[in-house]
Amino acid sequence: MPELPSDFSALPRPALDLDPDRDAIADFYDYADLLTDDEVATLRRLRAYLARDVAPVVDDAWERAEFPMQLVKGFAELDLAGLPYGLAGMGDEPARRVFTGFLHAEIARVDPSVNSFFGIHTGLAMGSIWAGGTEEQRQRWLPAMARMETIGAFGLTEPHGGSDVAGGMETTARRDGDHWVLEGDKRWIGNAPFADVIVIWARDLETNEVRGFVVPGDAEGMTIAKIEGKTALRIVQNADIALRGVRVPDEDRLAGGTGTFADAGGVLRVTRGNASWGATGTQMAAYELALDYARQREQFGRPIAGFQLMQELLVQMLGNVTASLGMAARNAQLLDDGRGSDAHSALAKEFCASRMRETVAWARQLVGGNGVILGNGVARYFADAEALYSFEGTREMNTLIVGKAITGQSAFVR
Repeated sequence: MPELPSDFSALPRPALDLDPDRDAIADFYDYADLLTDDEVATLRRLRAYLARDVAPVVDDAWERAEFPMQLVKGFAELDLAGLPYGLAGMGDEPARRVFTGFLHAEIARVDPSVNSFFGIHTGLAMGSIWAGGTEEQRQRWLPAMARMETIGAFGLTEPHGGSDVAGGMETTARRDGDHWVLEGDKRWIGNAPFADVIVIWARDLETNEVRGFVVPGDAEGMTIAKIEGKTALRIVQNADIALRGVRVPDEDRLAGGTGTFADAGGVLRVTRGNASWGATGTQMAAYELALDYARQREQFGRPIAGFQLMQELLVQMLGNVTASLGMAARNAQLLDDGRGSDAHSALAKEFCASRMRETVAWARQLVGGNGVILGNGVARYFADAEALYSFEGTREMNTLIVGKAITGQSAFVR
């Protein structure tokens, strides 16, 4: 074969700044100043772990659509999973959401899929037990989940139900003595292929209320099949779940809180806020990689970072990141103060995810044809953003939640 006419190894290879002691390049307004010294120390400890153990493996894991299971042990050693519930080394009080938000942004900055894994476990699964469980149930499940000895998943969405799943849930629960019998199907359930417990939401045939059940991952009658062929969040192990006569003891029904879907609504209010941080971290990475590329890539005899239109793209990206950080942080503060609402979290998720979609597209545009190569970084964030844009409430549904709050008129179609 003829030799290549140029040295391809000399092409720019943009990379994230993974120095744990350096402030985030994309935090232009220094929003991290909202954190205490102890919180900053924990954030830097997380960054060191992400640099050492996560960043080197995610491109290969994304290409193979596999989750690097060794990361479970690594995250467990960080002792972060229990922070929202006062079950971690920083104290008995639940951590501030503005702090846990920065943790989610930092993980998503290195890889959005890994952040989704962490958020499903700590937010959706643990959050459901915290919000809907009795004190005995919390003590039974949450400490092991906080240590990440038990991994959780959250079974809500269905093949025919996404945005309307609460009102049109097809999975049913029938009381049979001191057990419940679950029948139905769930789809897009993250972590399910390796989860130890899955919180399954089902409609009580007697009362028509939606209730939560903590089901072992190996329960008899439950079949879990990994969804193949995804083009986004490929590291996240999503699954279809078939429930055929799955018997669950009544003691495993979430019986605290309201005992209804209202408990899940409270969880989603928080995790929707977490999703805004994930979207923000994703665009922080895209901006940082595009900036690094622009400084390296030369055209017409000089770096493209000196071209006006390239600077315009970079400034627009930075503006999106900065506005998203502000929105996510303020929403977290409102939740911490007990003043956060569904509409607040919905607006944060819609805004940050929409800005993310713009930012990753502009980053891909700036990097040009090289932006479709996995090893150049931007491609993975560009692809993953499409899934982040849709989950935790679509743009349309979140828009209508906010629209109802500001007008007093519901535009939802029933």
